[in-house]
Amino acid sequence: MNRNLALEFVRVTEMAAIASARLMGRGDEKAADQAAVDAMRTMLDSVECDATVVIGEGERDEAPMLYIGEKVGSGNGPKLEIALDPLEGTTVCATGGYNSISVMAIAEKGQLLNAPDTYMQKIAVGPEGKGLIDIDDTPLENLKRLAEAKKCRIQDLTAVVLDRPRHKELIDQIRDAGARIQLIGDGDVAASIACCQPDSGVDILFGTGGAPEGVISAAALRCIGGDFQGRLKPRNDEEVERALKMGVEDINKVFTIEELASGHVMFCATGVTTGNFLQGVQFKPWGAVTHSVVMRSQSGTIRKITAEHHFDTKPRY
Repeated sequence: MNRNLALEFVRVTEMAAIASARLMGRGDEKAADQAAVDAMRTMLDSVECDATVVIGEGERDEAPMLYIGEKVGSGNGPKLEIALDPLEGTTVCATGGYNSISVMAIAEKGQLLNAPDTYMQKIAVGPEGKGLIDIDDTPLENLKRLAEAKKCRIQDLTAVVLDRPRHKELIDQIRDAGARIQLIGDGDVAASIACCQPDSGVDILFGTGGAPEGVISAAALRCIGGDFQGRLKPRNDEEVERALKMGVEDINKVFTIEELASGHVMFCATGVTTGNFLQGVQFKPWGAVTHSVVMRSQSGTIRKITAEHHFDTKPRY
């Protein structure tokens, strides 16, 4: 993939972040999400590529745009597939919380798992834990190996977990192991990436969240040397059938990071609200300031971009 595409795609997440950030704290999740979707869809057609959405807002009958299978881009250029979430953490944005982002993962055709809109059990770590995690092991066993690799005690590690009733037993196991816990309300893509950042304050992610977000997280961690495993957790027979229809042969299969996002991948994200991954959009009298990250697995390059957007010269905003 042309490396210049990474900078083109970050312009897409920037626009989606600005649009949704205008609705931060307004209490309207649907409006914030729709603003991000509209902005992202508009901007995507300016990118010189022939891309297909493989993870988006749902199937065609569920979403009018950015649906699974939709063609985006100019129609010219490389054939790509895109996994996207215009506003990861809709509730976070609507309530003015932390860690909502606009995010995309891009790969060549056939390289991203076409994940159904169901749940996925996940475990994620940074580079120090690569090759050491096993989703079938207990939290204690995974924490022991990670502590040894980081040359610290389990008590020094912090696990990040979505604050959900379904995680009560998991949280009890982590506490019994002696590790600290950071509970988050939403946004496990940002949380997965934070495990790779030395100053984020978190070391490992456990728990069950959205399967599409799992693929996006795996793509990001591929770029920065982390590790990730996931197993689909359908909630009913309908979701099982959907997964089978989308090409998943074994519902109980543990997907490695390379099986979720293979080949050369790119990842870009822009902060909507401030978190331990990215700062949020800051509005100014003349426009807005955005904070983004762009990463490529092929080169291992990580670019952090602070951009000033002057609305008088960008009427689309």
